[in-house]
Amino acid sequence: MRFPIVLALGLALSACVSPPVIPPPSAPPPTSRPPSQTRPVPPSTPAPPPVAGFRMPEVLREPGLEGVIEQSADRLVRLFGAPRLDVHEGDMRKLQFSGSACVMDIFLYPLRPDTEPVATWIETRRASDGAEVDRRACVQALRRQ
Repeated sequence: MRFPIVLALGLALSACVSPPVIPPPSAPPPTSRPPSQTRPVPPSTPAPPPVAGFRMPEVLREPGLEGVIEQSADRLVRLFGAPRLDVHEGDMRKLQFSGSACVMDIFLYPLRPDTEPVATWIETRRASDGAEVDRRACVQALRRQ
């Protein structure tokens, strides 16, 4: 008689047991991004603040450019005619002159605080392909006769 009691007790106890816990499926491993989609890491130190006050510009000293360097915008217009571009940015001014021979950008900066900007640098190139050309030759080619 014991056997049926033990069997009934075993069945009763098995009903109290909870079902096995199945862990949820684990998340797939993170996919790596292609290098073009990675986010840049911010610098560990902040960029230095901009320099306040006047900064002396670099002045191009090259033979044959004496009649252009340190000249005012008015004088440059008299030498080369109306500029193709006249760009102002802060205390800087850029005049661009062009012709069939070349394109010339003249950068004007003040040489002292609170003075009129003058030509301090010249960049020259061919209009067809942007290749650099001799500055002095371009000045001569663009000068009004």
